[in-house]
Amino acid sequence: MRRLLLAAVLIFAAHGGLASAQPAPPPAGVAAHAKRVPLILDARAFDPGRVLAPPPPAGSGIEKAELAVLHQIQTTRAPERLEQARQDDEHEDVFIFSAAIGPAFDLNALPATRRALETVANDQAILAKIAKDDFKRPRPYVIDPTLESCERSTAKPLTSYPSGHATLGYSLAYVLQALLPQKADAIGARADDYAYSRLVCGVHYRSDVEAGRVLGTWVGKAMLTSPAFQPQLEAARAELKAAGLR
Repeated sequence: MRRLLLAAVLIFAAHGGLASAQPAPPPAGVAAHAKRVPLILDARAFDPGRVLAPPPPAGSGIEKAELAVLHQIQTTRAPERLEQARQDDEHEDVFIFSAAIGPAFDLNALPATRRALETVANDQAILAKIAKDDFKRPRPYVIDPTLESCERSTAKPLTSYPSGHATLGYSLAYVLQALLPQKADAIGARADDYAYSRLVCGVHYRSDVEAGRVLGTWVGKAMLTSPAFQPQLEAARAELKAAGLR
C-alpha cells in the first residue's frame, strides 16, 4: 500500500465511537448533494482538532514543498492516469471499490451491504465537512493559479483540508476490509489510488490527502465499534457470505 507523506503533521485519535443515541434508519441511497443528517455518529460531539492537527501554515516551507510536488506530478502524469483521476473526481460514492473487489461485488444486487456502506458514506461526509469548515484551508490552485486542476469552483470557495474524496475512500475501505478481509490488499490499494487521484487532479495538497486517510480510518473504527451500526454490519456480513464473497 502506498504510504502517503507528511504523516508527521497529523495526529490520530483512536478513541471514541461517537455513537448517536437514536440513529435514524438510513435511506436506500444517499444523494450526493442532499442535506445530510447523521445516521450513526454524533456530529455534535466531533472535534476536528482532536483527530487532526492543523494543516501546514499558509506560505510555509511545507506548503511550498507540497505545491512543488503537485507541479512535479502534473509534468510527469500519463494521460491515462489523468483521465482516471478525472473519473475519480466525478465519482464520490460507494461504488468506487467495485472493480477492485471484482464482478461478484455488485452493490445493486447486495442491498444490505450497500445500505451499510451508504451509512458510512453519509456520516463521514458530515464529519469531513465539519473539519473543512473548521480548518478553512484554501485549495492549492487558489494559492498557485498556475496549477492545472480537474475542478475550479466559481460558485463558492472550496476548502481543502481534509480531502473529502480521501476521507470517503479510507472510511469505506476500513469497513470493507472488515467485511471482506481476503480482499483487504486490493481494497487498501484502491483507497490509496483513489486518494492519489486528488493530487493528479491538482485539487488537494498531499497533507490534505493524508488528513483524509487519518479521518477516514477514524470514522471506520468509530463505525465498526458503534453498537448502533452492528445490525447493518451483521446483515452485510450475512449477505456477502450468502453471495459467496466471504
